[in-house]
Amino acid sequence: MTEIKVYDTTLRDGTQMEGVSLSLADKLAITEHLDLLGVHYIEGGFPVSNPKDEEYFREASKLKLENASIVAFGMTRRAKNRAEDDPALKALLGSGARVLAVVGKSWDFHVTDVLRVTLDENLRMIEESVRFLKAAGREVVFDAEHFFDGYKENPAYAVRTLEAAVAGGADWLVPCDTNGGGLPDEIASVISEVSGRFDAPFGIHCHNDGGLAIASTLAAVGAGARMVQGTVNGFGERCGNADLTAILPNLVLKMGREALPRENLLRLTEVSRFVWDLANFTIPSNQPFVGPSAFAHKGGMHGHAVARDTRTYEHIDPEHVGNERRILISELSGAANVQKKLQQLHLAVDNGLTRKILARVQEMEHEGYQFESADGSFALLVRRLSGAHEEFFSLEGFRVVITRNQQGLPVTEATVKIRVGDEIRHTVAEGDGPVNAFDGALRKALEDIYPALAEVHLVDYKVRVVNPTAATAAKVRVIIESQDHTERWGTVGVSENIIEASYQALADSIVYKLLKEKEAC
Repeated sequence: MTEIKVYDTTLRDGTQMEGVSLSLADKLAITEHLDLLGVHYIEGGFPVSNPKDEEYFREASKLKLENASIVAFGMTRRAKNRAEDDPALKALLGSGARVLAVVGKSWDFHVTDVLRVTLDENLRMIEESVRFLKAAGREVVFDAEHFFDGYKENPAYAVRTLEAAVAGGADWLVPCDTNGGGLPDEIASVISEVSGRFDAPFGIHCHNDGGLAIASTLAAVGAGARMVQGTVNGFGERCGNADLTAILPNLVLKMGREALPRENLLRLTEVSRFVWDLANFTIPSNQPFVGPSAFAHKGGMHGHAVARDTRTYEHIDPEHVGNERRILISELSGAANVQKKLQQLHLAVDNGLTRKILARVQEMEHEGYQFESADGSFALLVRRLSGAHEEFFSLEGFRVVITRNQQGLPVTEATVKIRVGDEIRHTVAEGDGPVNAFDGALRKALEDIYPALAEVHLVDYKVRVVNPTAATAAKVRVIIESQDHTERWGTVGVSENIIEASYQALADSIVYKLLKEKEAC
């Protein structure tokens, strides 16, 4: 089976996504993760575009990469320049990258109406640019921009742009569905028709404006493409690029292609979430293969079937991509979901306890609680109902005061009174807001007794009105996500008072951590 080369452009095309801004340190860290994943090419940026990209190539050259080649991206020479005098092409060589990608126009409409040069001049720009870079001993990837749109309107000219790149010595020809409007069968048909005319290997570069970038990429591979270009999590301009986190497992696990060593896919979920976190984006739970909900089972019928045989509702084993199976608990859950949770918590599976848990979950969800994202609170609920719970502290009272400083900015102060055994502890803390101050006061009261709490960090906080028709008397649901050095967990609180709901979630988070520590001893 022909090997498929994996070309990642997260650091260049991906950073054109609205809201994405990666620091130099971020880009270097992502580079190392991609290399460990086994990616063959990492496009680091456009060295002439900004100082950060120029610095990236200097710093990336110091990395000890095992699998990947760093790629510098640029454009063909300008119409009035000679290739050897063109600043952008000289910047590509100056980057020191062993592999250079150069993009050229393949749609005659873009040549005449955007570049405003003749069709023949565009062909010379492509050929001379590639030849200049090849003469310096570099591997050259030619990205044929808007190739599929150009092929629809003027197939002969689109092909001539590829011929010009080959005449210059291009190592790879990569037709691009730049506007993302192609259908998979159209993409495959064009690759099949065109690639047979050339000795140079073909790649594929798809955008996701029609929601088909993954499908079109896989179709192109089926038609003969030997390089896939894409980004981690589908980052990219407008609707994004083809998502490598879905392309790679489909290639390796479904199509049997040698894109990455199968064992490398175990890192896929980790890499995906690392990039989401660095970009400061919330991870979409339903992302295929690597999302938190990709192998989550909520309905009772589903949970029952998966407990018997995972193939009933899973297309692959989640461990193959470094993900995990999750059995969700809600009012829709069946006994099988609850029993699976009992097993995970190392508690005896008892039909009476199962029925009690289901009944209580249904009651609490009717009150506004939600346990799908609150596995920590559910674990505590199960322990309370089973009699295996331990109360480490209890709240005697709290007060939150918001004042303004001399600059007119709000200042929040939280005071809590808690009981630990026979001792009453009274602490106060300031914070950016009520919850932050409350969290600080709780920690002051408890960390000297339970030092492991210093490892816990609040990573997400969500508030939702449960019954909005009640207006200002409505209940709110607070969901907090916490983490330590080994795990993330969610906890939930519900009340008409947002501070009380927040306390419930915070307290559950602390107790969950303390139970973890006790059970680990």
